[in-house]
Amino acid sequence: MAAPTERSGSLVESKSGYDPRLIAFHGVVALLLAVLGAGLAYQQLIKGSIHHEEERQQNERRVIVPGPRGNIYDRSGRLLVGNRPRFAVVLYLDELRPEFREEFIRVRNNYRRTGEGDIPTSSQLERIAHTSVVKRYMDQVNEFLGRSGEVDSGALQRHLEHQLLLPYTLVDDLKPEEFARLVEHLPVNSPLQVYTSNTRYYPYDGAAAHTLGYVGVNEGADDEEFPGEGLTTLKMKGSIGKDGLEKQFDSTLQGEAGYTILRVDPSGYKVNPPIEHRLPVQGHNITTSLDIDLQKAAEDAIGDQIGAAVAMEVHTGEVLVMASLPGYDLNSFSPRLSFAAAADIEDRKAWTNSALNGVYSPGSTFKIVVSTAALLSGAITPEETPSDCDGYMLVGNRRFGCENGQGHHGSLALPEAITVSCDIYFYTVGLRTSADVIAAQARRFHLDRPTGIELPGETHRMLIPSPAWKRQKRSESWLPGDTANMSIGQGDVQVTPLQMACFAASFARGETWTTPTLIHEANRPGQHTEPIGLSASQRGAILKGMEGCTSDPEGTAKFLTTIEALRVPGVRIAGKTGTAQVVRPTGKADEAWFICFAPLENPEIAVAVAVDGPPGENFGGGRNSTPIASAILKAYFAKRRGAGIAASPTQPAGHS
Repeated sequence: MAAPTERSGSLVESKSGYDPRLIAFHGVVALLLAVLGAGLAYQQLIKGSIHHEEERQQNERRVIVPGPRGNIYDRSGRLLVGNRPRFAVVLYLDELRPEFREEFIRVRNNYRRTGEGDIPTSSQLERIAHTSVVKRYMDQVNEFLGRSGEVDSGALQRHLEHQLLLPYTLVDDLKPEEFARLVEHLPVNSPLQVYTSNTRYYPYDGAAAHTLGYVGVNEGADDEEFPGEGLTTLKMKGSIGKDGLEKQFDSTLQGEAGYTILRVDPSGYKVNPPIEHRLPVQGHNITTSLDIDLQKAAEDAIGDQIGAAVAMEVHTGEVLVMASLPGYDLNSFSPRLSFAAAADIEDRKAWTNSALNGVYSPGSTFKIVVSTAALLSGAITPEETPSDCDGYMLVGNRRFGCENGQGHHGSLALPEAITVSCDIYFYTVGLRTSADVIAAQARRFHLDRPTGIELPGETHRMLIPSPAWKRQKRSESWLPGDTANMSIGQGDVQVTPLQMACFAASFARGETWTTPTLIHEANRPGQHTEPIGLSASQRGAILKGMEGCTSDPEGTAKFLTTIEALRVPGVRIAGKTGTAQVVRPTGKADEAWFICFAPLENPEIAVAVAVDGPPGENFGGGRNSTPIASAILKAYFAKRRGAGIAASPTQPAGHS
């Protein structure tokens, strides 16, 4: 065997030894493979979910449908606010794809064949085709219903671009006979269908309109609560409370929305079946404290007058009546308020809930507050006669007349002064007592603040003036004439009918304030607040005067006894009338008041009525407000007797 040569040895060494270039090449290849593997892993493992979500957002849509609102009932379970079916003729556009395409080709070929002008762009041809197809279906509906509806091409195009999966409405809010006719004629598989939703319904039309409130259009439920976050979401319009109980308890009444998640093709048309679906759920119901029989009695009695009436249970504060007129038909808001109806409400100044937000001078009804302040401060006793009414008196250099009565009242004690509402007596007593003491007592009765009832927007404009208030607000000194005016509930004293109803209920219990409520509870406990502090003889003197107001031949509310139609048989009523003179932009006018509670022995119901008199007419609490209170009391006690409940227990209730 030949010995290896030097050349062959070096060759072997070169093949088996270390070659840096080869190692570097292998390293680069390995690095590239690692980068490729990492990229594939990133795309598959990490970005895969992102790609999936992007694909899902492109291929899926979410449709949210609001739930029906809950019902509102009166205290006896009678429906005050509910839902009625609302029928609309709708067109399911996603089922018209073949017709849209055929019409597109036909329109394009017509343009090419006629050769007149430039051929529209593809998007313009699509718009023409869409309108033409939908118009054919509108023509069918017009033929069935005898209507002459037209297609709004702009609205149609916007619907196609943004709400393709929702039905397109051709005719809204069909009459029952129109619904029946269409159901009879439309084929089951037609893209033209009758769509049923719901809208608010008010069985008693305008009764308690301001208290119940109304709803407006809600663009849709919040979508954060539903699966499919990030998906393009379409929302069916619902309703939202705009005033009254509808607004105050909107979150309770609002139904639970349902949803559907759909798969769509690249053009945005749905691909059945739905991926996920949940039905909407109706909202919770509310049982109010209102009694619709008493409410209607009050509103019928007010009639064409401008005024308000509030009635409540003495012990619980549950509001039985909250009437404010002029009012409006709540059904005119359903499904939406027309411009004409809104203008009518505006012209009649019917938007305001006068029971809640009407600010009035209380007139002589405030004399019960003054009497209480005078007795508690020791300014008078029930038996003394602090004045001799000869028709007028001088306060400073001003002459103040006695506007209540047909002549001179002479010397009167407290009960008689309340019965005949002698202004001279109360000017004298008010000056003895002082404005600060009277104001402090009015504030004890909470006449200087909102009541806190469950309604939105209660006014803060009520006012109990005082010398300090006048100095601060007007930089003026308080004069004796201010005290005289305050003593008969005029001047700057301003209250609402709801406040005065609360005052009447509080005084009936011998306590200082009542918190009203519009929610009924079958076993609601009675309210107990700070006692007034009157002795039995002091309280008895005021009650004697208040009963005399309604039963004495000289009483300012004698119409409750002398007019048979106004009598409430077998019921003793403690009441107080009031007439305040005010100056309005239209001239001087009267505000007629009456507050009362009954039965006197154990009060159950308290009432406050305020009526605006027309300028130039002679209005008064006895003539114009007591008939309204009478209607409420008669309805109340008739129902009590019908239910077999005794109206007048023998033992008096309450304390002072």
